[in-house]
Amino acid sequence: MRAARQGARPVLAPPRALVWWYGLMAAGGVCFGLVSPRRPFGDDVLLHPLVVFAGLVAAALIGVRIVQARPVPEVIPERALVIGIAIGVVAFLAGNFAVVHLLGGRLP
Repeated sequence: MRAARQGARPVLAPPRALVWWYGLMAAGGVCFGLVSPRRPFGDDVLLHPLVVFAGLVAAALIGVRIVQARPVPEVIPERALVIGIAIGVVAFLAGNFAVVHLLGGRLP
C-alpha cells in the first residue's frame, strides 16, 4: 500500500481555487455568525446557523464535484479542505462574538 502511494504524484491545486475556497469560507462564516443570535431559520438544532452553513458548504462541494466532473480533492486538496472548514468555523465564531459582545446583540 505504501509503495503505491510513494509513486503517486501529489495533487497541486490551482492557487485561484484555494483563494476562492478560503475567502468564501471566511466570508460565509462571518455572515452566518452575524445573523446567528437572531436564529433566522428557526429554533431547532438542525436549523442553527452553523448547521445551515455546514449544509450549504456540503452542497457547494457536491456542486463543485458535479461541475468539474472529477473528485473534489483533485480540485482542492484534503488539507486545504480541512483548513478552509476551520477558517469557516473561526469566522463564524468571530462574527457571532462581534454581534453579541461588540454590537449588543443587534445588527445596525
